[in-house]
Amino acid sequence: MEVNEDHGEKSFSCSQSESNSSPDTTEPNNSFMCPQCGKSFTCKRDLKRHIRIHTGEKPFPCSQCGKSFANSGDLKRHLRIHSGEKPFSCPQCTKSFTQKEGLKEHMKIHSGEKPFACMLCGKSFTHQNSLKRHMKVHSGEKLHQCPECGRRFSEACNLKTHLLSHTGERPFHCQRCDKKFFLAVHLKTHMRIHEDERRYVCSFCGKSFLWLNGFKDHQKIHTGEKPYVCLDCGSTFTRAGELKVHERIHTGEKPYKCSHCEKSFTQSSGLKVHERVHTGEKPYLCPSCGKTFSRYGSLGKHLKKACPKLKK
Repeated sequence: MEVNEDHGEKSFSCSQSESNSSPDTTEPNNSFMCPQCGKSFTCKRDLKRHIRIHTGEKPFPCSQCGKSFANSGDLKRHLRIHSGEKPFSCPQCTKSFTQKEGLKEHMKIHSGEKPFACMLCGKSFTHQNSLKRHMKVHSGEKLHQCPECGRRFSEACNLKTHLLSHTGERPFHCQRCDKKFFLAVHLKTHMRIHEDERRYVCSFCGKSFLWLNGFKDHQKIHTGEKPYVCLDCGSTFTRAGELKVHERIHTGEKPYKCSHCEKSFTQSSGLKVHERVHTGEKPYLCPSCGKTFSRYGSLGKHLKKACPKLKK
């Protein structure tokens, strides 16, 4: 019997088979060998499962979204996304997780454990992925290059989004009108135009929402709930996006690059303000004297102290 602890959960091959439709065969001396890489198995079903790595076969589809998986264990874990089931609970706080590995990583917040240290500056991290992202600060590594303009990116997801600016592809279609969008989040925002019904009403203040996620985020204002926890320092946040921006303090990641100079920024808003230095754009207009500003804060200071027409 072989124990597989992928994804932080144990699955017992052979004795707990993915299908009961055919008998399995077990040999004591690793008799079943992969013809492609030479790896050996004592159980024929384990070999069959392993071969899917080479073939790319994914025979276990999700009945709710159509996504397919190479083995039944991965499908079972995926189904928790749809059901909302989180069977792994933290004994020290109220958080729970869909996978055992998620709980294991979360527990490091309580223990303060940071086992992954940067060899160049000594900074330590709770997660190996955080260390990997941090190392790009030292190396300047940008492996993902745009084939159209040559611009390079440290993360594949940033390149993927950037490529849409060249292709003009808008893969997200509104089913109610002809509009198309680069990103799914833009389509989701657009759909509010078509929705009149506000189904989610806040019991604290009466404010209503079109979307459940917006309603849930709003409720946290009243309850004080901050479910998104930084795994490096323990800071908590109301929204996942706030946590993502905060984590860049620890990793040093600055994914927003100025196309005019070498400067980079942790947030898109910082890049947008900076690029006005190059473009000369001053979108904030004083309604009294007509003077324009590149920053909203500069307009505010002008209105309070400097505007000559307001002083009169």
